[in-house]
Amino acid sequence: MTILECNAIVLAFAVGIDLLFGEPHNCLHPVAWMGSAIGWLRRSCPSGNWFACLSWGMGITLIGVCVMFMLGIACEALLHWNLKEGAWVTSFMLSLLINAFVLKSCFGIRSLCKASESVDGALRVGNLEEARRLLAYHLVSRDVDRLDESEISAAAIESVAENTSDSVIAPVLFYLVAGIPGALAYRYINTCDAMLGYRKGNLEWLGKVPARADDLVNLLPSRITAGLMMLSSLPEIGRVSTGISVWWTDSGKTASPNAGHPMSVAAGLLGIRLGKAGHYVLGENLRAPCPRDISGMNRLFKRTVFLTGVFSSIAYVASARLSQ
Repeated sequence: MTILECNAIVLAFAVGIDLLFGEPHNCLHPVAWMGSAIGWLRRSCPSGNWFACLSWGMGITLIGVCVMFMLGIACEALLHWNLKEGAWVTSFMLSLLINAFVLKSCFGIRSLCKASESVDGALRVGNLEEARRLLAYHLVSRDVDRLDESEISAAAIESVAENTSDSVIAPVLFYLVAGIPGALAYRYINTCDAMLGYRKGNLEWLGKVPARADDLVNLLPSRITAGLMMLSSLPEIGRVSTGISVWWTDSGKTASPNAGHPMSVAAGLLGIRLGKAGHYVLGENLRAPCPRDISGMNRLFKRTVFLTGVFSSIAYVASARLSQ
């Protein structure tokens, strides 16, 4: 077995673990450990001036990325050593599962579907309060107290669209390019941005470097995600045409340079208007979303993930042939 074949098996196992078991408990979740470390460092930030906060945020980002990269190298070294030395089957399988578990922690397919489905379920029985609670708990950081049914649906759809890139396509892409180290480093940057990248209070300067780093690492994945969404909908030419149109006109309307790409494509493909009051509107001339559109977004998400798996397999086969 070659290293490329081994890496492909790790990815397949990671997806299988995710689909079968979902997210592990926080005490076993590497991303939860990242969050705890970032939270502790955030509380330890020296106060007093903007430069100290900016420098502290830079340190949190750079040192954390280096640590994650080294941990990823250690995981892969264990697997490749077992492969090279022809270790016992049990030892090799254990190292394979460790790598698959670590990689799985960098993305969430089942958890994203489950979260949006729970919001959809609450809306379908008319329980707006529960839908708002689930939306805020699982999917968004915005104020949800006054959102109506259509706005809740829109927020859930936007979150699934954006996280198609952040929580699936980007970590898989970084794994294909840089292995476990790349996937872990990406997930750390993304977690840093989620916890620190806010433009208010002490986070105004503390979160600047994490936010800019997250913008940088997601430039390509967000656009690839939008393209994959489009490809997954090709049989429906009318929807693809609308998707391209909304993508072209509205992808730059969000504050993030990346989030608008998968969200605008999703708006066009689903034929709905998405937006955040006072910030942006995507697909302004389309109809308002309703709960059933959350299911439509989930189907689009699953098709996009499936297509990602197909292209990943093709990439591994092509690489293996070129290396022969």
